[in-house]
Amino acid sequence: MKVMRWAASVVAVSVMSAVLVTSLVAQAPAAARPVAAQGSSEPPGEPPADWGPMSINLEDVPYPHPVKYMAFTLEGQDVRMAYMDVGPSGTPNGKSVVLLHGMNFFGEAFTSTIEVLRKEGYRVIVPDQIGYGRSSKAILAYTISTHANNTKRLLDQLGIKRTDMVTHSMGGMVASRFNATYPDIVENLAMINQIGLSDTRAGRPARETTEVYKSVLARDYAEIVRGMRAYYVNWKPEYMKYVRIHYGWTLSGDWPRMAMVRALQQQAIANDPVVYDWPHIKARTLVIGGEKDGPSYPGQAKRVADTVQNGQLYIIPGVGHNPQFEAPDKLFPVLVRFLKGEDVGTKKTTTSSP
Repeated sequence: MKVMRWAASVVAVSVMSAVLVTSLVAQAPAAARPVAAQGSSEPPGEPPADWGPMSINLEDVPYPHPVKYMAFTLEGQDVRMAYMDVGPSGTPNGKSVVLLHGMNFFGEAFTSTIEVLRKEGYRVIVPDQIGYGRSSKAILAYTISTHANNTKRLLDQLGIKRTDMVTHSMGGMVASRFNATYPDIVENLAMINQIGLSDTRAGRPARETTEVYKSVLARDYAEIVRGMRAYYVNWKPEYMKYVRIHYGWTLSGDWPRMAMVRALQQQAIANDPVVYDWPHIKARTLVIGGEKDGPSYPGQAKRVADTVQNGQLYIIPGVGHNPQFEAPDKLFPVLVRFLKGEDVGTKKTTTSSP
């Protein structure tokens, strides 16, 4: 309750400061912003003139299927968790699969993944975690367990006792905690470009939430573009969709609240590592991702695959953090084969005793 009262007061005071920040951003020198490479497809150096505010609850972003809501009380707050429950379009296989999104995305970003899996006969469950997408933007002390437990709450409401799970980015952290906490629910787990691949707290002083909040509040177009551009080896104009959404939030009157929610989510990622959960994951696990997701990703991903009880590793060459957008033809066939029971990746080699 102390966190909620403090954070709510900060957000209220920050409405005026947000106006000041927006003014300062507008005066930032053009040289500090990304410049499109000559003759190449790169994000524009300035936001298009017709871009305006966007809803922090994504009412202005179409979802590919009807959105339902699960209402419950979380740390004394009434919240709603948005989710899609999509039936199979192909011959039903009697199985469900849960999709868990990343920090900078939400359930809608799984549009193509949903279609691939429902054609294979799956019932596809796609939640927006609390604080994301169309779910409530509650101000509370988030942890990775918050999202894992809320996912379990949703599965209980839907009567799902056994399922497969596919995740992206932060969703892999949530899945790691979920599978360590509830080890007998997931049969096949695929983690696409998971983050949180090491415990970075040693030698790193903890940041106060106030400091993180101020940094998030000052987020501008240039910073958003830098972050999104880093996800891809080759940029395509359609990736601007998510730049527009993030930038539109910063123009919204609700941005101070959204900035606080994002700051609290960042604190959860930084201060609630999942590396100690991996040895407890019993599910058949595929660690899969783009090779170019930072220089350390392939090695760290291998460590995850080697640490879980039944893991395998598949690295997609020449692809970055979002293979579902950048290289769906290289991701989805491998993913489907894995979910159907085929071993597609490299397993840990064990040395037999003489």
